[in-house]
Amino acid sequence: MKTWTVAAILILVTGAVSLVRADWPSYRGVDGAATADIKAAPSTLSAESLKEIWTAPLGDSFGQVAVAGDKAVAFIKRDGGEAAICLDAKTGKELWVTPIDKTIADKQGGDGPRTTPAIDGEHVYIYSTYLKLACLDINTGKAVWQHDLVAEAGGNVLQWGNAASPVVEGDVVIVIGGGKGKGIMAFDKGTGKAAWATTNDAPTHATPTPTTILGQRQVICFMQSGLVSVDPANGHVLWTFQHPYRISTAASPVVGGKNGDIVYCSAGYGVGAAACRISKSGDGWAATKLWRTEGKNLSHWSTPVHHDGYIYGLFGHNDGKAPLACIDIETGDMKWNQKGFGSQGGLILLGDKLLVQTPPGDLVLVEASPEGYKELGRVNEFKGKNWTAPAYSNGRIYARNTVEGKCLELK
Repeated sequence: MKTWTVAAILILVTGAVSLVRADWPSYRGVDGAATADIKAAPSTLSAESLKEIWTAPLGDSFGQVAVAGDKAVAFIKRDGGEAAICLDAKTGKELWVTPIDKTIADKQGGDGPRTTPAIDGEHVYIYSTYLKLACLDINTGKAVWQHDLVAEAGGNVLQWGNAASPVVEGDVVIVIGGGKGKGIMAFDKGTGKAAWATTNDAPTHATPTPTTILGQRQVICFMQSGLVSVDPANGHVLWTFQHPYRISTAASPVVGGKNGDIVYCSAGYGVGAAACRISKSGDGWAATKLWRTEGKNLSHWSTPVHHDGYIYGLFGHNDGKAPLACIDIETGDMKWNQKGFGSQGGLILLGDKLLVQTPPGDLVLVEASPEGYKELGRVNEFKGKNWTAPAYSNGRIYARNTVEGKCLELK
């Protein structure tokens, strides 16, 4: 089997369409935290503990599969272009397919779209490689509204195409990639009417992170200038934090710390990582640097996860032997690292366990503890290009590659 590219995961759930953490409605799940809803984390992983439920053919692409209720939506290459497809989450059966836009052919990374759909209620939102934003009916796949940010907002397509997924927050869907004064844009999620636009900042390949810090709901966008946090209700910029940009930034911001007020960011191509603490005085916000490492402790496109004050991730750039490592989010100190995982896989958090998918196709269960690396089990389920993270919902692991998706039940 196979898994896929840039940052892709796939969780499929049953039940009514809703935004609960048992669903995986958008990139990295609810609030982009890559954290699965699980009452008791598994204590081991083996071939005997997994049961294959279904496999489904998918096309070239680099995004995750979004799941809510009994619907699972992927954005893939189909018939020479980009198309959204909807699967039955219980069986993997294809329910509908809707063409969206032209696609990209890239010898360096691979063909197909790079973004993840976002499901909200009866609608699913798609943001294409060439900045087409579409709202589709989740039941039929029919277009409700759409925008072309290149034609309408002066958007510029990055090298390797757009990889920043849409974020649904409150009454709006938020995307990056517009031109002057429209670096970050929001549209009414029901009508598609422009709600607000802000900043001259150029986009990166990183998907924005929705979160709550100090009681304020906000969306943190990793732009070429660094972090830009906006109020999703009106687009007002709350705070900024400068971070260098070189060629491409793809890993999303990660929020954590004991009080949930620290933001970690990282960029490849030798840039490195940093963390800042967010504070508020009256109506004013500030981001204060805690630490910065140049050219190390970096994650290229595999976004880490946070657990109890520590960052766990695949750190490195285009390195097939890069380590899985644990870093103190407040100090930047590395607590441990285990080489041999590779920088192009991905991981999620299952309670107090890490579920990692490696480039060679291994699924690995690891303790999420700063005390040291402790592996709890490993299986090899996939072949080919495995550049994605697994996903988990209701006792099932979902993973995919550039060819197919696979649903495994954890016994």
